[in-house]
Amino acid sequence: MKRSFFDRLFSNHSASDAFDSFDEELQATASRKETPVRTNGSASRPAPLDDNSPGNEGQLPVDVHQTASDIIIRAFVAGVRPDELNISISRDMVEVEGSRIEREQVAGPDYFTRELFWGSFSRTILLPQEIDADASSASAKDGLVTIILPKLDKAKHTKLRVKAG
Repeated sequence: MKRSFFDRLFSNHSASDAFDSFDEELQATASRKETPVRTNGSASRPAPLDDNSPGNEGQLPVDVHQTASDIIIRAFVAGVRPDELNISISRDMVEVEGSRIEREQVAGPDYFTRELFWGSFSRTILLPQEIDADASSASAKDGLVTIILPKLDKAKHTKLRVKAG
């Protein structure tokens, strides 16, 4: 019969009971939580990241929120000129594509830390409601692009006059 943790903690038992199934479970749990460590043969430098290799496309992180009349999307695109961004808008979706080009080539072993993403990126955002694609606008300042999408007002009614003949 397996004793509870508190029974083992507060009861008097001999030293021969020091190793029991609780200890085995603890060791099994610890071994499952270990993560592999990447090294490049040098103990003083971490291995460079290989996620920026050609063919890997990054996903652009975005913030999306709404006001009473608009849906607003913001994304950091530092290092990308506004004319290098491609933003496609439909009534229910926005797609942002671009590319960051590394202007200075540095050899892999010369990096101490490599966290910046270089290469093409994209993001498709499904919108919570339909927007007026023709009245939408985008602006960029200090590496932050802001896309303003006016909501379509489905409750708005327009009366039409019928013209005679």
